[in-house]
Amino acid sequence: MAVAGEPGPGRGEAPFSPSVLGTREHWDAAYERELQTFQDIGDAGEIWFGEESMVRLIRWMEKRKIPLDSSVLDIGTGNGVLLVELVWMRRCQFQRGIWHGKESKQLTDKQAKSGYTNLTGIDYSPSAILLSEQVKEKEGMSNIKFQVEDFLAPSAELSGFQICIDKGTFDAISLNPENAVGKRKQYVRSLCSVLKPEGFFLITSCNWTKEELLNEFREGFEVLEELPTPKFCFGGRIGNSVTALVFQRKKVGPCILDKLD
Repeated sequence: MAVAGEPGPGRGEAPFSPSVLGTREHWDAAYERELQTFQDIGDAGEIWFGEESMVRLIRWMEKRKIPLDSSVLDIGTGNGVLLVELVWMRRCQFQRGIWHGKESKQLTDKQAKSGYTNLTGIDYSPSAILLSEQVKEKEGMSNIKFQVEDFLAPSAELSGFQICIDKGTFDAISLNPENAVGKRKQYVRSLCSVLKPEGFFLITSCNWTKEELLNEFREGFEVLEELPTPKFCFGGRIGNSVTALVFQRKKVGPCILDKLD
């Protein structure tokens, strides 16, 4: 949980304890199970941080009037439901229940076309991409591209995005048992390489506070907005169950990558 004022690894304190949640093996196994479940009963699986996290992002994009043909990259797409929702979305509305096959077919072709049209989802787990492809096929969509990619070593074609979205991937990288600090730095390098100057980066985290994320992305990015998330009170202190921030990449040259070494 993110509690304002508590020290954390973003301030140079002790790093997160290593966890299997930071390993590729864990996510391969998890998405193999979700893929089998989807094939058996048509359930696409967990929506990371819940449906409200998708609502939060979509409302921000609507408020900013992000053009529907903007190039969007979902970093660590998992089952791909966020991108499917960005296609199915109706302006200023959010249709609940889609991911369990109850309501998606009630949407008209006109409503389907009201969403975003240039979407890419990447994940380093082949099982996740296979699952997302099957979800996309079930929903009858053709304008989402899914591909197996390790964001810490992105291919040359992964570039020029206007919007990058992360819901939990940076969290998982931070828990990697092998050189998590170095991997976090590489994540920022990769983000600089795939996101256009002045492009937007939307991140949702359950491990990092606002102040810590500002520190992690201080080179090359400036924060634009903190999105409202559920709050809790414990021991007289107020905190957030998750942190959601919008960054904008600064209009600078490639030299920013050198500062991250």
